Amino acid sequence: MVDFGGWDLPQQYSSIRDEHLAVRNVAGLFDLSHMGRLDVIGNGAADYLQGLLTNDVDQVAPGRAQYTLLCREDGGILDDLVIYRRAAEDFLVVVNASNRLKDVAWMRERLPAGVTLDDRTHDVSLIALQGPRAESLLPAGGVDVAALPYFGFEQGEIDGVQTLISRTGYTGEDGFELFVPSEHAVEVWRAVLEAGREAGLLPAGLGARDACRLEAGLRLYGNDMDETSNPFDAGLGWTVKLGKGQFVGAEALAQAKAAGPRRRMVGLKTSDRSIPRHDSAVQRDGEAIGRVTSGTWSFFLNQGVAMASLEAGKGGPGDSVEVDVRGRPGKAEVVALPIYRGSVKSPAPSKN
Repeated sequence: MVDFGGWDLPQQYSSIRDEHLAVRNVAGLFDLSHMGRLDVIGNGAADYLQGLLTNDVDQVAPGRAQYTLLCREDGGILDDLVIYRRAAEDFLVVVNASNRLKDVAWMRERLPAGVTLDDRTHDVSLIALQGPRAESLLPAGGVDVAALPYFGFEQGEIDGVQTLISRTGYTGEDGFELFVPSEHAVEVWRAVLEAGREAGLLPAGLGARDACRLEAGLRLYGNDMDETSNPFDAGLGWTVKLGKGQFVGAEALAQAKAAGPRRRMVGLKTSDRSIPRHDSAVQRDGEAIGRVTSGTWSFFLNQGVAMASLEAGKGGPGDSVEVDVRGRPGKAEVVALPIYRGSVKSPAPSKN
């Protein structure tokens, strides 16, 4: 067990290797109840979120979800999050555990009359089934999960418990995130685990989750982006819809887009079994060109992998670079993100 954003979470249940390979080959079951879950409801809720978030809320139909960013007035990223539109003026907003209190305070400062924001984090648990066999292993009733589109969700039930079932995830694989009343979380967890046990489904912890999301090029707030970086530098400019109208940070982001990205997010694969780590220096031909933002050992690819933020125009796919690994140079190749594309039904946006 380790501390993660103030929550005690399992780094691993059995071994990171076994859990990582289970997610890539069969499926893994994750407890994501540390993520913040907020209800934003009331007349004007859609306009309120439209004025806070970078993506275009108006393009989200009921029953669909959207990846988006919460930015400061200067364009710095406060958080990355997912909104789920349950009805015209009824939204579920999922934020990062470490940012939940900050996000809630920021959002409540700007809350208009007629709109309520309720923090439901302790009332609703979040469980994720992720892997190429997730669809066939999920014991869901009341919903045709095979027909559920990527970033779509419906109400169903698991083991008799009413569950919001969303085809979303953070591993690069196909899968589902399950929102259940906290008092029924254990029975739902056990029902899903039992349904997939013979196929090789394993409970998976933070170690496997971090390796999978990194291979899939999915950003981790606090590592790959923070308040000092803007969406374009983080490779998330596609979430910024400047044509939708005014929103917090719009002017600064318009200027940043016009100026062009200062940095570029890339993937790295090591060729000498070295393991890149967060904040390690990246050099090319003796010149410092950037730093590793996230790094780990990939049991699936059998090599060290990383995401790195490089100076714009310095280092592209196919280039050889050196990464400082505890004071010695490790050899790596620059690759485009994602490093690995799994079974996800559609190109996966970044999410944490």
